[in-house]
This record gives sequence, structure tokens and C-alpha cells, in this order.
Amino acid sequence: MPASYAYLGPEGTFTEVALRTLPEAATRELIPYVSVQSALDAVRTGEAEAAFVPIENSVEGGITTTLDELVAGAPLMIYREVLLSITFALLVRPGTKISDIKTVSAHPAAQPQVRNWMKANIPDALWESAASNADAARLVQEGQYDAAFAGEFAAARYGLEALETEIHDAENAQTRFVLVGRPARPAAPTGADKTSVVIWQRDDHPGGLRDLLGEFATRGINMMLLQSRPTGAGIGNYCFCIDAEGHISDRRVAEALSGLKRICLQVRFLGSYPRADVRVDGVRPLFPGTSDEEFLAAADWVTHCQDGRF
Repeated sequence: MPASYAYLGPEGTFTEVALRTLPEAATRELIPYVSVQSALDAVRTGEAEAAFVPIENSVEGGITTTLDELVAGAPLMIYREVLLSITFALLVRPGTKISDIKTVSAHPAAQPQVRNWMKANIPDALWESAASNADAARLVQEGQYDAAFAGEFAAARYGLEALETEIHDAENAQTRFVLVGRPARPAAPTGADKTSVVIWQRDDHPGGLRDLLGEFATRGINMMLLQSRPTGAGIGNYCFCIDAEGHISDRRVAEALSGLKRICLQVRFLGSYPRADVRVDGVRPLFPGTSDEEFLAAADWVTHCQDGRF
């Protein structure tokens, strides 16, 4: 049997479409799971080699379900990311008119992307959240809801028709998906990479977050995502999910992570992996003084000073 990839199902999700853009997906058995949690747990228990799940969208930011699952539980690592442009179709049972729609369903992350369209076209429809957009389509097929926001490609799979297409409140909306596996050595740097971590403060004090972010800023590292998530230890207790440019093998990134490890209560490394949004020749120039060669030269200078050689 081929190795398997778990993904947020059922069949017909945007997650499945994005997963199939990975060349290695053609050599894996692709198994849908009912939730992000169950897909990631399949990796933790060894049922699947890796899981493919949404982690961020350009309208609402981080997908909190995925972030929380990566923050808690046995450690996992991100190995790849995929960006997918998202537009929705309003899927209904054949014969349904827009005036018939009293209930509509989709994944919670879809709601902010179609809110204005709903207000203008079906203002009285009741929103009901589903585990995924494809699952919402399945529930429409079963008669539980009148309509679902999902990919137009899911219509045929669930015996529905697209009453409206190209629905989106924000132009060029995208969702970022990640391939997550058990911890191992990160892939070699490509020159256009991203590093993800979760950090916990030792205590809450004025300037505490500034101190943490300063570990990146003083080394010229651009941050791409910063999202706080509650730890469950009480009001005001948060950890921070961070994406930053660069690879853990880059000296500036390694030093920043080392600095965080010294001052934080806990640091969880979530991986260094190729960026999906830029090619190597499109990476911004390094901030002066932050190249590996300059870090090595500075370290050599300190050694010379320690040896009495100036």
C-alpha cells in the first residue's frame, strides 16, 4: 500500500484541490478526515505519513483551529505550503431558487469572505457552520440546509448545482495550506524559505512582546505572521504564533531562535520550509550585517579579541 496523506475532508474541499497540486500527492493515498484535529491526530498516531490542512487566509488571517492544534499536543512540523486562490459558489439542490434559501452552511473561515454577498443577496438566510465547505455541500444534499458555499467543483460530487458562482467579498482572496508531518530534519534551504515557531512569555510585563520581537528585528528578519492564541491558563495568558522569513540554517534565524530560547518560557519549532509566494530571485535583499558571512566574520572578531589578537 502507498504511504498516505490525511486531509480535511470530505472529498471536494478546497484542501483536496490544493493538496493535488503537490507532485508527491500523485504517489500517496489521499484520505479525507472529518476535521483538522482528526487529520493531524492521524499523523501523531502513525495512521498517516502527513496531513494537509488550511492554516491562514488573506481575509481573516490565521485559521485558529489549525494553529491551536499545532500549539498543543505532540509536536508536529510543517514541510510544505501551498497558496490557493479562493472563490465560492452557492450550491443548492436542483430546482432551488434563491428566494427558497432560508439556511446556508460552510466552514467558519468562509463566512468573512462571503458576508457582504449574503447581506446583499440572501439577507434573511441563517448561517450554520460545518466542518468543511464540502461537508456543508453534503449536508445540503441530505436536505439539512438549503445552500452551501463551496467550490464549484464540489457540485457534481454531491449532486448539486451552482446557483451563483465567483462569490467573494475580497478580490484575489487566497488560503494558505500546509503539509504537516512528524518532527525530522528540515529540508535544505532554498533561499526563499519561511520559519514558523510558537513562543510563550515567561511573565507578563511592560515591553515583554517588544523584547521577543526584538530578537527578529535586530537581526533584520522580516516577520510574516504574528498571531496570539490563548493558552487556556486564564484571561491574559497568550502564546504567539510567528512566521518569519528565512531558514533555521541561516545564521541570523538560528541566532534569533537561540535568543528566544533564552528569554522565553517555551519555544516550539514548527519547521523551516520553502515559501509558496516568492521565487528565490524575488526574495528581498538582506538587511545590512545579517548575511551568514557577516555573522561568521563577527564571530571570528570576538574570538580574536578573546585571544588578544586585534
